[in-house]
Amino acid sequence: MLSHCRNALRLTSKSSRAALSTFSPPRLFDYESITKNLSVADAITSVEDAFARLAENKVDVPLPMHIGVDETSAAGPGDCHIKGGYISGTPTFTVKLACVSFTKNLEKNLPTGSGIFVVVSAETGAPLGVFQENRFMTDLRTGAAGAVSMKHCSASHHDDVGFIGCGLIARNMARAAAAVRPYKGFAYAMDGAEQFCEDMTAELGMPFTVVDSAEALCGSSDVIFTQTPGAAPVLELPWLRPHATIIASGSDQPTKNEIPSDVMKAGKYVSDLTKQTVRVGELRTAVKEGVMTEDDVYAELGEIVNGSKPGREGDELIVVDLTGTGAQDAAIGQVAWDKMSKL
Repeated sequence: MLSHCRNALRLTSKSSRAALSTFSPPRLFDYESITKNLSVADAITSVEDAFARLAENKVDVPLPMHIGVDETSAAGPGDCHIKGGYISGTPTFTVKLACVSFTKNLEKNLPTGSGIFVVVSAETGAPLGVFQENRFMTDLRTGAAGAVSMKHCSASHHDDVGFIGCGLIARNMARAAAAVRPYKGFAYAMDGAEQFCEDMTAELGMPFTVVDSAEALCGSSDVIFTQTPGAAPVLELPWLRPHATIIASGSDQPTKNEIPSDVMKAGKYVSDLTKQTVRVGELRTAVKEGVMTEDDVYAELGEIVNGSKPGREGDELIVVDLTGTGAQDAAIGQVAWDKMSKL
């Protein structure tokens, strides 16, 4: 009798599991489809709203996970960043895996970075879509954050805009900045500045000029976008116009640094997420050197977006530290699902 009951329970358990196994597999969106259908303009409004919600504690954003892959005969070198977030009241949340700096890929004629977004139903917890975006969506949401920073932290007549570093992120920053206002562009990089200026002039219909040094670029620019992968500062305080807005997006791990600490201290420092910038952003270096503490953070970007604190008030220097937040990933993930699930 006891054996019969046990067998009946096993059968009931198996049939219950079978009855509940009804989630459809997630849709897969390939890189070509994503790049054809999404643009930085799609992301700006949603990312701006995400920053505002983040400042209101309406976004669940865990700290990023970082996996370092050391160079051996079998692997690396490279880095993997895992971020994600959920914006309260939205129908999805997003988890993102981004791989960067796999420099040996160049020997195989492959990109040095790759990545996927997993967009998940916030109602059922079931994955809805896997976006093989290879950092394209990451760059879109980073560019959108640059546009939000420029909109709220620079003056409307600040139309001389410089780019230090001229890779893929710089291109999205340039496109996003054009959505804020027309401008004259200046570019400096160790490599690629000429092609960047040629391409952006043709695409945006605005003049872009190559300059021969970072100092010359700073002297020519009201707004400066920095997006370099290095560990040494790319500008100096005496080079800057007094009212400059610096939008720094290169530092997203503890080994990176673009902005010297005296520049950080000299004006308003705005973080995208202070608990993150103090660990992996420009703030980390200033705190380590004893020049700043978290109490020196003027505002998080979302506080300026939602009006809790003013952005630009006059001719002050402003530094915006963009490390990339899970709120942005959740925002662009929602946009991508809303747009591409209908295709």
